[in-house]
Amino acid sequence: MPKTPEAPAPIRRSAARDRLLATASRLFYSEGIRSVGVDRVMAEADVARGTFYRHFGGKDDLVRAYLETTDQHIRDTITAAAREIPTPAGLLTAIAHGIGDEICGPGFRGCPFINAAAEYPDATNMIHQAVLNHRAWFRELLVDLFRQLGAANPERSADSMIALRDGTMIAGYLGDPRTASTVLTHATTALITAC
Repeated sequence: MPKTPEAPAPIRRSAARDRLLATASRLFYSEGIRSVGVDRVMAEADVARGTFYRHFGGKDDLVRAYLETTDQHIRDTITAAAREIPTPAGLLTAIAHGIGDEICGPGFRGCPFINAAAEYPDATNMIHQAVLNHRAWFRELLVDLFRQLGAANPERSADSMIALRDGTMIAGYLGDPRTASTVLTHATTALITAC
């Protein structure tokens, strides 16, 4: 199994926190982060203001938790796949197929991390930093897989796959998701074959 960088520290769970986070995640992803206010999240999650502030310091803290939860879900999914798929080529292919399945799924509205970075362009902002942390982890994972494959330049191969992934996410949202998925799978196979 490939090595993976450290995940964010686990957060103490509560039913109210989980409802807030699930509601915020749904609304932020489907409608955009800046267009959804904390009052609406609290109302739809049926959580009082005091309870909200007991779990989150404010909206930015909630947005960061949404991104970190999304990041952790992706890490968990890839870790589970790595247990079933013992080869780096197989895992890279599975990652490409997983991205393809995601963009072809109902309600797909682009990459949550790219969307968040577009809404929070200041690289020093905690939300933008959460995006960068996810991308650094994903890149390190890909570098490790391409290194295991014997790529001459695993960093360049990883960067190529990230560019393909980003483009696929945008093409899948703005164009035909099936075509975008097919292109990603084809390009990933070409990257693997080049190793």
